[in-house]
Amino acid sequence: MLLKSILAGASLAIIIAPALAADGRYDFMAAPQTDLNRVYRVDRATGEMGACQYGLKDSGVGVTLCYPAGEGAGPQPASEYALLASRHEHEAGVFRVDMRSGGMSICYVLDEAVVCTPLAR
Repeated sequence: MLLKSILAGASLAIIIAPALAADGRYDFMAAPQTDLNRVYRVDRATGEMGACQYGLKDSGVGVTLCYPAGEGAGPQPASEYALLASRHEHEAGVFRVDMRSGGMSICYVLDEAVVCTPLAR
């Protein structure tokens, strides 16, 4: 009976594990700018962007500052999106890449939101 339970549990794990692994919905990429602690996030399916960075408070304890999707950074046509950073050490933005169409846009923080240029090829 114990062996049956173990085998059933193992079978269930084999079925569930790929589904959980495929659910990795976001990609993350640090901005290439060497003196900036910003990390960008893209929803792999929709292309929606966001970003967060560390900020200081007067109390000495830091705070996470997050920027929502602004102009051009909201959901795009359904596809496979990824993030790429340039090697330019002063670049504060990252590229959002549509892996199916080859389209790219640059995304960066402007006025408390992440904005992106239109996808281009």
